[in-house]
Amino acid sequence: MLRYGALLRHRGLRWLAMFVPAAIAVTVAVVVLVPEPAADQLLLRDVVRKSELWRRQILGLLLGGSTVFESGEFSRADRESLARVTHASDIFLLRLFDAGGRLIWSSRGGGEGVMDESLPPDVLRGETVASLRPLHEGEVDNLWLHAANPGDREELRWVATVYRTVERDGRLVGAMEFHSDITDTRRPVVRLLRSVIGGLGSLGLAVTIVGLIMTTRASRRRLNELRERAERDAQIMAEQVKLAREVQLLSDLNEWLQSASTLDELFGMISRFMGHIMPLSEGAIYVYSNSRDVLDGGVGWNGMEVEDHIRPDSCWALRRGRTFVHGTTEVSFSCAHVEPHDGRPYFCFPILAHGETVGLMHLRAAPEETAAEFRESRKLAQICAEQISMAIANVRLRDQLQEQSVRDPLTGLYNRRHMMDRLRALTERARNGGEPVALLAIDVDHFKKFNDNHGHDAGDMVLRAVATVLDQSVSGEEIACRPGGEEFALVLPGVGGEAALARAEALRAAVEAIEVRYGDRMLPRITISVGVAEFPRDAAMVQELILASDRALYAAKAQGRNRVVACAGAGVTATRGGAGVGAAPGVAGADGSRNAAERLARLPRMRAGGGSAQSAGERDVPG
Repeated sequence: MLRYGALLRHRGLRWLAMFVPAAIAVTVAVVVLVPEPAADQLLLRDVVRKSELWRRQILGLLLGGSTVFESGEFSRADRESLARVTHASDIFLLRLFDAGGRLIWSSRGGGEGVMDESLPPDVLRGETVASLRPLHEGEVDNLWLHAANPGDREELRWVATVYRTVERDGRLVGAMEFHSDITDTRRPVVRLLRSVIGGLGSLGLAVTIVGLIMTTRASRRRLNELRERAERDAQIMAEQVKLAREVQLLSDLNEWLQSASTLDELFGMISRFMGHIMPLSEGAIYVYSNSRDVLDGGVGWNGMEVEDHIRPDSCWALRRGRTFVHGTTEVSFSCAHVEPHDGRPYFCFPILAHGETVGLMHLRAAPEETAAEFRESRKLAQICAEQISMAIANVRLRDQLQEQSVRDPLTGLYNRRHMMDRLRALTERARNGGEPVALLAIDVDHFKKFNDNHGHDAGDMVLRAVATVLDQSVSGEEIACRPGGEEFALVLPGVGGEAALARAEALRAAVEAIEVRYGDRMLPRITISVGVAEFPRDAAMVQELILASDRALYAAKAQGRNRVVACAGAGVTATRGGAGVGAAPGVAGADGSRNAAERLARLPRMRAGGGSAQSAGERDVPG
């Protein structure tokens, strides 16, 4: 063991003996070679900074400013001011050029009006150009007497040359050339840098030697520290990779959720993403119903069973208005909607959107997940709940806007736009071998009299009462519409022939049985005229179907109103009943059948009073 330690010390000394001469040689080379280039760069950068100030001062001295560079003409005062520049600054040579590179003024005179080939091309392209070079003393002070004696050596001077552009109204009009002698400044800077670099080099060499010795002695300890650090770094890297994955998944989740068009589509996305983001946790989403008295089960993931409905007061999170965490305190009460509780910790997150609670996200630890792991997932789950809340709010808002765009605001029935869309879809299906489609065109008889005699409020009440009967008479894919005014329509897929006539007669009888009270008096009896057309029997296109039903409606009104008339065709035979409806040329009439009477008996009678319709609980059944 002692031999091994001695061997280590011997090897350390051998490496140290090899390192020290090499380090000294590198330090000397750096002290000799580095200071002058470093000083040149520092001083040149300083001259470039000063040149901007010189440029501004010269433009301020010229009476015409930058316009002189375009004209090339200098006044006497300009020339006198420029001549003083070299005496009042570090500039020993100043030359001015126009935008084409022609010399227009020089502090030493001569050459004006001539293109200067020494002007760098980059200057004429609007760039600042700077350089540093040694010159003979005679070139600097323009005196060639320094080397008059053959034994004398002319001293070299270090000159910084800077070219600055001159612009006017955003375009290049000229350039300035500055020559500054920095020799006297350069010498002390070089000496200072040599001293600093030499001192730092020596200090660095000494520190390096000491550090090498200490490193050699502590190599085993440092090796253990590096191993521990590598383990910590690996753990941190794993956490960062996990965080990056979660961030990416959350970004994808938000993008997909915002593109969902329906709640069912949204729930499918939530189930897939949440099962992937939090694979060790079971969860479910509940959303408030339209009545807001219960929450409907939306979707679950990772094996969570979703109840059809839960009450808002069965969850502590909804009752307290904030996230509820079960299993973190010694005494904790579980929510009623999780009973019977198996003891696993869980979260309940209220889903909020625009300040309103729209639902609930319930998250529970899976059997193989520890309580600590589950608690660590709370922040991620909270972020998911926030994104889900905004997505649910957006889908519901889109649904509301869509519903408003296809609904009549007065009656709540579908408008003409939706009726046309449904007719196109249903007739296309019928054209491909589907069932027929019946269209009932309905008009309130003498509606203008209601408005003229009782006011528009009473007229609106009549329209709402008729709309209620129509809306209660449809089911499945059937729709009741109000194209406009006192006109209504029913679209009945899969209905044709006698069945369509029976449905129309049942509606006519049900409307006739309505009793509407406005204020302290009963309104006159309401009747309707109905025209029935069938696709494809009476029309080959949607517009033709609408025209056919309108023609039948006009025939019903021409025959005295309060009756049903169908387009004649396909051998449709009208049944006659107590209303006594006659058929007009080209149409067949129907006023009642057994099926129509049975349907009429099932429709409620409407009563309205005080300016609004009575509730469903106050409606009477016709006798």
